[in-house]
Amino acid sequence: MRTTQLIATAALTGLFAAPALAAPADLKTGTYDIDPSHSYAYFSVDHMGLSTLQGRIHIEDGSTIQIADDLDQSQVNVMLDPASVNTGHDLRDKHLRETEGFFEVEKYPEMSFESTSVAFDDDGEAKVVGDLTLHGQTHEVTLDVEDMNCRVNPMEKTRYTCGFSAETEIDRTDYGMDAYSKLVGTQIAIGLEVEANMPMDDTDSDES
Repeated sequence: MRTTQLIATAALTGLFAAPALAAPADLKTGTYDIDPSHSYAYFSVDHMGLSTLQGRIHIEDGSTIQIADDLDQSQVNVMLDPASVNTGHDLRDKHLRETEGFFEVEKYPEMSFESTSVAFDDDGEAKVVGDLTLHGQTHEVTLDVEDMNCRVNPMEKTRYTCGFSAETEIDRTDYGMDAYSKLVGTQIAIGLEVEANMPMDDTDSDES
């Protein structure tokens, strides 16, 4: 009986000691560099009404998140590499990169998201409105940001790291990506998984 109580006590202690999801008030202000090795964009699209095709796109160096003192003045700038599109099948990926009405990466090598407004709520989630540039066209989208989690990086204790997930949906034909639109879905679900780092100053290091 005593052993059971000890196990239960240890489990509860671990549960309450675990870091909680960061509320907006816990975010440190400053510029965070998005870490391409721990961040990526992904998408999913209907394939002929039979299955869902999924793929990933790399986030490039130089992508940043600026957390302002007034949180709603924060900014997000993400640069992506459409030539990195990866669905797990080399021939299909080549087709997506080169075919007219898909990415056409030689003609349209740039893909980016630049925020125009950020609105946090009391649950630590946010709606980030901004301009998505894809296939040579730019349209406004809204990212729903959730699962924000910020802390001193447990491996690199000289930096502060924030992670979050974000989702949106676009109609690819709005961007002129209309190839095979009768067979391949035009509604594209897009997501981001992001880790971003900011160097800590001496005061932050002392507090950690």
